[in-house]
Amino acid sequence: MAPVASGTLVKEIAVPGRIAINADRQAKIVPRLAGTVSKINKRMGEPVKENEILAVLESRDMADAKAEFLAAWRAEELARSMFVREERLWKQKVTAEQEYLNARNAHQGAKIKLDFAHQRLHTIGLGEDEIDALPRVADEDKYRFYEVRSPIAGRVTSRNLVLGQAVGTDKEVFTVADLSSVWLEIAIAPNDLGFAKEGQEVRVQSGPHRAIGKIVALSPVIDPDTRSAKAIAEIDNTSGTWKLGDFAAVQLLGGSQEANLIVPRDALLTIRGSKAVFVSEGKGFKMRPVTTGREDSTSIEILSGLEFGETIATKNTFILKAELGKAEAEHQH
Repeated sequence: MAPVASGTLVKEIAVPGRIAINADRQAKIVPRLAGTVSKINKRMGEPVKENEILAVLESRDMADAKAEFLAAWRAEELARSMFVREERLWKQKVTAEQEYLNARNAHQGAKIKLDFAHQRLHTIGLGEDEIDALPRVADEDKYRFYEVRSPIAGRVTSRNLVLGQAVGTDKEVFTVADLSSVWLEIAIAPNDLGFAKEGQEVRVQSGPHRAIGKIVALSPVIDPDTRSAKAIAEIDNTSGTWKLGDFAAVQLLGGSQEANLIVPRDALLTIRGSKAVFVSEGKGFKMRPVTTGREDSTSIEILSGLEFGETIATKNTFILKAELGKAEAEHQH
């Protein structure tokens, strides 16, 4: 039940829409090194944590990069120990200054090479902890493995590799998307563009599912093939209700008008060819004819037949209608 009250009717324009991935919450993952697929950890649709390993490649480039780093690390350690020794002897006036300067320059050169090798490993995706642990790895066979990781948490929406496949650095092997938020791609006719703007709310319905979205992008260009402009609305999908690729009916909210009396659409019935509602009276409900005016997708204006504050039935009104028909039939007999 609900009281009859004044309210706002919203002008709505119906437009088609389609559920799509939120591109701001999607990662297309391309290996940074070429290699051969030796292990795959994730299948299509599986959940993924941030930085989780999706697959492992056997890569000669990775082995070379790690070997270069280890060689530079050992060379820097040796050059540093020589520099410390020569600096101590020079301060004790045991060796000549030139020997000290040579050792210092050699250490600086070795440090530059180590920094370069370190940065190269960073560039191909190794974290600081992994790089620091390399000198302690006893099994050199592990140097050749390159781990493909997900930069975001979400679900695997595509996988383009199989075991033993040679993959390069020019093709994505996984797509991961955070589906807790999705986009609604909306096609808007040129005549309706004036009713759309960024930040505007839209009503969305697909089957039994309904939601409120907000336009986050609006293209100023009319597509020559569809003769429509593209708008994108963002919808919360924490519950997983909205599925990628689904079509939806969209209502652009293009302005509002005040009405003295409105009732929910679900409260209105057609009885004997006339509009009517059931008004609460005493311990029951009584059918009352009404005259309607303007309407939107959720409410209808009442011009006559109801007074402000009266209580009406808004749910299960079909049961009241059936009981009314039954009572009238019994009365006729």
